[in-house]
Amino acid sequence: MTVCAIEPSANPGNGGPPRAGCTITAKGAYAARLALSGDSWYPERWTLDGPEPYAVPLPGHQPEEPGTEVQPMDDGRVLVHRVAAGRHVFALLYPTEPGTGELPLGAVECAADSAGLRLLPPVPGGERAYALAVGPRTTVLWQVAGGAFGPERVAEIPGRCSGGVWLDRTGRILAVDRETGGRTKAVVVDLERDGEVSPLLQIAADSDDRILLADPDSGLVLLRSDAPSPGQDRLGWGVLGSMLPVRFPECLRLPDCVVTPFAIQPGQALTPERCAVALRVDGAFGSWVGVWRPAERQVRHLPAPEGWLTGAGLWTADGELRLPCSTPRLPCGVARLTAPDASGVRAEAARDASGGRAEASGGRAEAAWDAEESAPGEPGEPGGTDTATPAPRRPVPLQQAPLARLVTK
Repeated sequence: MTVCAIEPSANPGNGGPPRAGCTITAKGAYAARLALSGDSWYPERWTLDGPEPYAVPLPGHQPEEPGTEVQPMDDGRVLVHRVAAGRHVFALLYPTEPGTGELPLGAVECAADSAGLRLLPPVPGGERAYALAVGPRTTVLWQVAGGAFGPERVAEIPGRCSGGVWLDRTGRILAVDRETGGRTKAVVVDLERDGEVSPLLQIAADSDDRILLADPDSGLVLLRSDAPSPGQDRLGWGVLGSMLPVRFPECLRLPDCVVTPFAIQPGQALTPERCAVALRVDGAFGSWVGVWRPAERQVRHLPAPEGWLTGAGLWTADGELRLPCSTPRLPCGVARLTAPDASGVRAEAARDASGGRAEASGGRAEAAWDAEESAPGEPGEPGGTDTATPAPRRPVPLQQAPLARLVTK
């Protein structure tokens, strides 16, 4: 399962997508969020890999601040990141009888002129957790969970870094967006080589190139760049290890909307153009879901299920999109959508009398969605077989293709 990278900024103008409603582990077994009870916030863990989803509240000794970060671990514990008196304090929460157990992990102190510290998306494997501390000229990568002696300083990266996308299944290769000299370029950080930094996205010398999402199985990456339209960010896609150019489909340009990819369908080895991509679309009238494949010329726009924890979701390898939802009637539910394949087959979804809203069924929300058919475009990569095992891939910089070869279909 592939899930989204999360950027903490809620301002799309700085290149970062809005904050997601919850965080899901790389394997999709657990999710975590801050829930509200009256005027008090508390962490809540969701279990997603059982017969039905269910939530476990994890209130501490006192209510959490609204800006507290929470992240699920693969063993079912929840990492919590609190800020107190300028110190960033980390702990692991777990359910006990009665109450909530808490294992303190230690704290990180940031310099007064720093931009703070934030958690990176869940690491594949789920045993470790990392955070970025951004300073005026450098960024420090910290391992804040899974170490032997509390938070450990892993690497210092020149420049101001944002974003954060894992490019492999082992949690070794991290891509971040680094700002230096007034320009932002995505770079790769190798955690097994003492934080060695190498280029990843350099589409044009004077462009801002950010990586948003990646799938290790197919190598598909989603990015945002102003290279094709200076001063205007465009969504594009490329393939790690490929010599084909980065492409910026016209269908991903939606006037007056912010489009943020948040999940890629995994398991499509050697066929990145067939991967379904889930998009969060934010417009003047709210947020909704888009589904797109690189092989298609259109985005399928779908109403968001009732209570969607906006921006959160995951794909299964067989093409089911799962969106966590919470309503007063169904506090913990999952809306499910079977994505159409690349040949334009109509999406299959359950229908009910609610006219497009999610209906509860034994703790599960079944989405009553439908998608219009659209003719597929030409694939952007040569095809392959779904059953082939991909060779180990080290990220190859996506700057070899000149802009003259960009396509916008």
